[in-house]
Amino acid sequence: MAHLRTRGLQRRERPDARRDRRARRGAAGDGPEVRDRQAAPRGAAASDGREEGRQESAGGIISLVTDTPGCEGRTARSLRIGPFDLRSPVVLAPMAGVTNVAFRTLCRELELSRAGTVSGLYVCEMVTARALVERHPVTMHMTTFAPEESPRSLQLYTVDPVNTYAAAKMIVDENLADHIDMNFGCPVPKVTRRGGGAALPYKRRLFGQIVSAAVRATEGTDIPVTVKFRIGIDDEHHTHLDAGRIAAEEGAAAVALHARTAAQRYSGSADWDQIAALKAHVTNVPVLGNGDIFDARDALAMMAATGCDGVVIGRGCLGRPWLFAELSAAFTGATPATPPTLGEVAQIIRRHGELLAAHFGEDKGMRDIRKHVAWYMHGFPAGADLRRSMALVKTISELDDLLEQLDPDVPFPAAANGPRGRQGSAASVTLPEGWLDDPDDCTVPAGADVMHSGG
Repeated sequence: MAHLRTRGLQRRERPDARRDRRARRGAAGDGPEVRDRQAAPRGAAASDGREEGRQESAGGIISLVTDTPGCEGRTARSLRIGPFDLRSPVVLAPMAGVTNVAFRTLCRELELSRAGTVSGLYVCEMVTARALVERHPVTMHMTTFAPEESPRSLQLYTVDPVNTYAAAKMIVDENLADHIDMNFGCPVPKVTRRGGGAALPYKRRLFGQIVSAAVRATEGTDIPVTVKFRIGIDDEHHTHLDAGRIAAEEGAAAVALHARTAAQRYSGSADWDQIAALKAHVTNVPVLGNGDIFDARDALAMMAATGCDGVVIGRGCLGRPWLFAELSAAFTGATPATPPTLGEVAQIIRRHGELLAAHFGEDKGMRDIRKHVAWYMHGFPAGADLRRSMALVKTISELDDLLEQLDPDVPFPAAANGPRGRQGSAASVTLPEGWLDDPDDCTVPAGADVMHSGG
């Protein structure tokens, strides 16, 4: 295997980078006002002399007008992907072990109860095309959707046009989902060393064939195909502009960029300038941005700074499934609900555990809730013994007893805001031997989907 040593990553790992960005909020406060965070104009003027992608509404909130097909005359408060008109331009990023039917249901319930809307797109965990075609039991269980979920959104991991077509056709023929998202952003070494995930867009012809296969399989239906990818392998091998152009040319309904390289993984700061560059480069389909969105102000700021058409929310919602209600309020101009007290968070944890038990059974459901409890409790006062017991909870009854020990009147702490989830550090990217020799090579990487068969 070739270990690709990267240069120029230190500038992305500055510990104060995100603090600098947040400092530029000025006195924005807790509301959706983002004028103090507006980036300098990108200089791209629309045909009427207005700078494309920027317009300030009468209420002072930055709204973004775009000439993207499907978005003409629309503000950033809505987004169209294929036939779906999303009242909020917000997409839940697929996260392994997180965005199962229980979590998605909880997010939708909280958006409805706290904002009165169900307006975004909630995507299920990633499954592999091969495992879906093989009908692996674990994979089929991962594709479970609640009856009230609409649209049903499923993400495929794929490296092979043949399996891609078969999986997408299966989704169509068996009515498994209403939207297909394709994952080309995974930076995990066991994926990139076989040419999958964030490594694959470097092989631009193969990448195009894979996207084309999914689009062909859904022709004549209302199922849109979208594509998510990273900036590239590292600072010296950017692929996002080619990937966005190719995906749009092959029929993708939208593209999404996680504004980090594979080498960065989840470290440092997301490079929002690259989202702006992709938006300027891809003008015929919506462009969504992902990276470092931890509250509603971040989402509004990204759209104001980059001109992107929507945002993808990943780690920011870990332990905060009510974030989508806050985003809905920000994008619709409504007053956001007060952040939950510890007592309300305890009720949310209880509901999450109940949903997980219904999906997995009580034993596995309680094992799964443990990691979520750590995210929920981040920043709240709780003794070490109580936290330890929560990390070992085995039954819903035991979970109830532990939650009763929390002080319900504790307000949501400022310490609970900000980054959460995995961050780590930048590292060299492991690639198949000779991977960088020919970007036009269409050879399907050997064994890239074997270890992931089964979801």
